[in-house]
Amino acid sequence: MSESQSGWKDLFSAENRGSAITLSAGVALYATNSYIVITILPSVVQDIGGLAWYAWNTTLYVVCSILGSALSARLMRTAGPRGSYLMATGIFIAGAALCTVAPSMPVLLVGRALQGLGGGFLFALSYAMINLLFKESLWPRAMALISAMWGIATLVGPAVGGIFAELHAWRWAFGLLLPVTSLFGLWVWRILPKSQREKQPEEPLPLMQLALLTGAVLVVSAGSLSSHGLINLLGFVIAVVMILILRHREFTANVRLLPRNALRRSSPLYGLYLVMSLLIIGLGCELFVPYLLQHLHGQTPLAAGYITAAAAAGWTLSEVASSGWTGRRADNAIVSGPLILAAGLLLLLFTVPVAFGMPWLNISGVVLGLTLAGFGIGLGWPHLLTRVLQQAPEEDREKAGASITVVQSFASALGAALAGTVANFSGVNQGDAGAANAAFWMFLLFAVPAFLAVWIAWRSVKARQASGSAPEHLSRDLSQG
Repeated sequence: MSESQSGWKDLFSAENRGSAITLSAGVALYATNSYIVITILPSVVQDIGGLAWYAWNTTLYVVCSILGSALSARLMRTAGPRGSYLMATGIFIAGAALCTVAPSMPVLLVGRALQGLGGGFLFALSYAMINLLFKESLWPRAMALISAMWGIATLVGPAVGGIFAELHAWRWAFGLLLPVTSLFGLWVWRILPKSQREKQPEEPLPLMQLALLTGAVLVVSAGSLSSHGLINLLGFVIAVVMILILRHREFTANVRLLPRNALRRSSPLYGLYLVMSLLIIGLGCELFVPYLLQHLHGQTPLAAGYITAAAAAGWTLSEVASSGWTGRRADNAIVSGPLILAAGLLLLLFTVPVAFGMPWLNISGVVLGLTLAGFGIGLGWPHLLTRVLQQAPEEDREKAGASITVVQSFASALGAALAGTVANFSGVNQGDAGAANAAFWMFLLFAVPAFLAVWIAWRSVKARQASGSAPEHLSRDLSQG
């Protein structure tokens, strides 16, 4: 038996099997729920209205996920592994229940916020508990197992959402989460330990930075509700000011959200965080793809959901393929990934708002464009994360790991907010002509962050090569983990 096969066998041994299933199932709930909602949102809007608030379903979900991720360590210290998981599960169930009975979009958004908070707890706790439940040699396999749940979610989420949407029963898609999540809670009660083996010291929270981070996204989202360009621009300007204040706060505060000096231009972490953020923002327009496919191309909810999932499939495929690359190949992946993302978005620019007369050709172009977009992000993603851990100061290594989730969630929420701004300003709610116009401007403008990421990634790689690479074995081990 190979070493790799032995490692996976140990992870699913009688001693570890329950814990492995628990952690991966928590992430699967979080990820699958995301794809279910993306698929059913057009049906939700058709039933209860609120198209102007469309992007807020993702924005609030991810913003509250950021808060859940930031608060997860404190919840663990207070309630222990079992208690923290059960509390997160209870919050998630409450959110799903509210979404199930929501009579209007504002009520649904409250439910989505609760789902995001509970899901953020589940997402962050799964990573945080790996070192608590498994021996160190199994950490890479546990990380890979958790990451694989996103690939499973791309298969399950659109199917569940699409079936219920086509049956005009979108509420049942949320309702289905109630018994499933309740069973997960019973499993948690049976499997996870009540308390930690070693109590961790209490740490203060960077409350000001968290408020500025989430506030910046909410301001952009609030501006997106208006069709007036000046209000849209004002929301964006205020968000930029809040980010600049956050950056200054990170330099002066005793309690930081990111590793020390991470936001200084001279820091290698600065470029890495920028590339990560721009890649995720570039894919923010994915949120509106199911709506556009249904209204411009006559696709069913199920088909639109699976077409949209091509982006996630491309991401998973390229991440698995490139995860073992090191040295120059890893550098090339980081630089070429954003270029492939930009190519995918430009292909979507010519296929989503325009019909060529042959539906199969048009939809094939959409699928290829989404696959390329996701492939471009995943190609360099494991190496970006690896280098964040490599470049962080030793005393901030744990903070660097947590920052990955925070930066990714923030960029995802900001991308969704910007997509909502572009869609509403372009007239997405003004019939098919407005939807086509919104699609054109959305894919055109969202290619800009992708091209910007190419330049920043190239500069980051050149700076790293000039200063000397990290040890080859460290890069290989972290990438494969």
